[in-house]
Amino acid sequence: MSALEPLVAHVLRAISAAHARPLFVALQGPQGSGKSYLSALLVTQLRSHSLNVALLSLDDIYLPHAGLVSLAETHPDNTLWRGRGQPGTHDISLGLQVLTQLKEGKSVEIPRFEKSLFGGEGDRLPAGSEGAVVVAPPVDIVIFEGWCVGFYPVSLDELDARWDGAWAEERQRLRMDDSVRKQDVLDANEALKNYIPMWDFFDIFVQLQPSPSAVQSPLSVIYTWRLEQEHHMKARNGGKGMSDAGVKAFVDRYIPGYVFFGDGPAIGFGALTPRWIGNSLRIHIDNNRVVVGTEVF
Repeated sequence: MSALEPLVAHVLRAISAAHARPLFVALQGPQGSGKSYLSALLVTQLRSHSLNVALLSLDDIYLPHAGLVSLAETHPDNTLWRGRGQPGTHDISLGLQVLTQLKEGKSVEIPRFEKSLFGGEGDRLPAGSEGAVVVAPPVDIVIFEGWCVGFYPVSLDELDARWDGAWAEERQRLRMDDSVRKQDVLDANEALKNYIPMWDFFDIFVQLQPSPSAVQSPLSVIYTWRLEQEHHMKARNGGKGMSDAGVKAFVDRYIPGYVFFGDGPAIGFGALTPRWIGNSLRIHIDNNRVVVGTEVF
């Protein structure tokens, strides 16, 4: 079974029970898990029910290229900020602006980030450029998808415990080097505090989760999925994008995010409990992205 079926059913149940519109839906899954593809299919399905849907990707609110370069240059020792991806590389003010406009029923142009530019480093496209999507009210459903949507920071004690425990284990299982410093993770942890106001918009949450393997880390499939994704993009755009080695290094930067913050959607941070708890769905998928189970949380 495709993840689309339970995803559509979950959102339709939520919108039928919603007391106000738009309904804000968060969708999280690792790179290459199919969340962007599923989001597009979900939009089509929902529109067939005469619902006006706005789709926003976390990728589209990355800092522009100049901002990403500046972040890397001002933190030269932080390996996690050597390019886009980790918490701290997004324009939170832009995200809050777009979400607020949608909530207030205003017309809004969805920002876009083109990943193939600057040799795969990417850059935000100018407002009003060709192909821009402008969402007009009234909007029934807002979908926000991204790899770390719903990730919360952790306490310093928990970060220390994961550094010596889960992170050490994953580095060994995935054959990663030790280039990531604890300070790099601390920087990302601090940056995540700025994301919480965005998460507060969302009514329901859907998480795509790789099915655990007794032999390999469930995170290992992300490398395969993300490489397939890059190859497909390059086949469409004439070969512009990252090399295979570049993809490996790119995914390496994301792995700490899953290890340290990946359970945030289900637990929040300290006394902060996500408002979607009790209205959310976790979809377990195998290496071929086939559903092997679902659970509510």
